[in-house]
Amino acid sequence: MYVFDALDSQMIITRSPLRISLGGGGTDLPSYYREHGGFLISAAIDKYVYITVHRRFVEGFLLKYSHLEEVSTIDEIKHPIIREAFKLAGVRERNLEIASMADIPAGTGLGSSGSFTTALLKALHALHKNLVHPSELAEQACRIEIEKLQEPIGKQDQYIAAYGGITCFQFQPNGQVLASPLKISEETYLELEDNLLLFFTGYSRSASTILQEQHDKSLESDRTMLENLHLVKELGRQSQRALEAGDLYEFARLMDVHWQRKKERSSSMSNERINDFYDYAMANGALGGKLIGAGGGGFFMFYTEDKGRLRQAMREKGLAEIRFRFEPEGTKILIQ
Repeated sequence: MYVFDALDSQMIITRSPLRISLGGGGTDLPSYYREHGGFLISAAIDKYVYITVHRRFVEGFLLKYSHLEEVSTIDEIKHPIIREAFKLAGVRERNLEIASMADIPAGTGLGSSGSFTTALLKALHALHKNLVHPSELAEQACRIEIEKLQEPIGKQDQYIAAYGGITCFQFQPNGQVLASPLKISEETYLELEDNLLLFFTGYSRSASTILQEQHDKSLESDRTMLENLHLVKELGRQSQRALEAGDLYEFARLMDVHWQRKKERSSSMSNERINDFYDYAMANGALGGKLIGAGGGGFFMFYTEDKGRLRQAMREKGLAEIRFRFEPEGTKILIQ
């Protein structure tokens, strides 16, 4: 019979930020960087995934996410990330309650799956009083999603969730990830934060189909796909130089170039409705923009110096704005 220790009943709450991509997105997939190396710039934002962990007074696991599970053993857990995170973290307890909440729904391109995984792992490590470095936390999350669950995704989401801030990531062919903060002035930081606007397209989507297509073509050394990703990686480096030089007009121009090239990767990346939204935004104050994430839906991000005009134009199209600020911190413990 399991004996409950009342001394260990304190709740743990962790938080991971969601993210936006500022350049180079797509070059973080192993199918690309293992041969060619990857580079991107990512920024954590003040929208979050929260995880709570609490010991129950009775045996069994009670799991609350978009579904509700109550099971007796780890192997019975249906949620694949929770199940594999329990195994990786070496969970020995048999009386845990886990609940997750998010500011933004899944499938919108802001990296919620990676944020969920890092927040959950951080909570489980806290349960066992283990300290874990952001790089190790991110790599453990990647191990679960990419290696164990074979998801055709990259490493960006897990790493930016763990590190926070506005961060440049280099993905080495040997699997090593080098992280360094983007070196921009406070003036540029604040101007970028003020002039980037997020609008929800009105529908979410699964990125798996689009990313699987990129993954397969990269493994096949498809010339068109590889040339596209080479260009996107170079655009990411150009974006870094523009931002660090404080040239936000050039950054906005590069966003537009990136979006035009990104659409060439897959016929599912965009559609007539999305193209209409984009063209209307560019005609009403946007200097550059793109869909965040793999494409096909989710959030548009635009850079503008005429925020009032662009907001009015997007309201006319029925797109809701989500206001945000950059988040300097990565995955953290709120209560322990």
